[in-house]
Amino acid sequence: MSKDHSLSHHFVTEAYNNAWANHRLLHACGELSQDDFVARRTSFFPSIKATLNHVLTVDWLYIDALERSLAGKPPNENPGAYFDPEEPFERCADLARELRAADSRLIALCESLSDERLDATVTILRRAGPVHDYARRILAHLFQHQVHHRGQAHAMLAGTPVKPPQLDEFFCTGEANLRAADFAALGFDEGRIWGERAKPPA
Repeated sequence: MSKDHSLSHHFVTEAYNNAWANHRLLHACGELSQDDFVARRTSFFPSIKATLNHVLTVDWLYIDALERSLAGKPPNENPGAYFDPEEPFERCADLARELRAADSRLIALCESLSDERLDATVTILRRAGPVHDYARRILAHLFQHQVHHRGQAHAMLAGTPVKPPQLDEFFCTGEANLRAADFAALGFDEGRIWGERAKPPA
């Protein structure tokens, strides 16, 4: 099986999609006034600022746990530090910078994995003690978490003067033109992401 047909490659595409969707969403959020960015709204978290900060701090927790476990290192002894403070950034520009850095780490991590390494044990210290899981399940959870809260921020954006961006133009071959400008801004390449499946089937 070639690399671009493998399960590990699917996680690579998910990591690129995650970074691309964050790029689009944060570009839109960056057009908000600070008042609109922090304004209280109805959702799981009470503002766009709070929601995006939560996305970032959870990224920090799980990416750190994955990196440590896959490198054979002991788990972080104080993972709760990632949530102190709960909202580390007040401004969208600062959040965008840190989320881009986290997204890059996640892409690099996924690109380093083989199918066999997806079954590596990941350990996280919780309040009740260490919790062990599979890398593939932690990754799946992390991507689901991103989609879950990114959707909430997207919905809250609809209540502002800024139009929410389209976030479902990543996977289809026939929509490459719709993401070309974002890919250029991010330095992404269709061929690198998709391999031999970068072009539509004949």
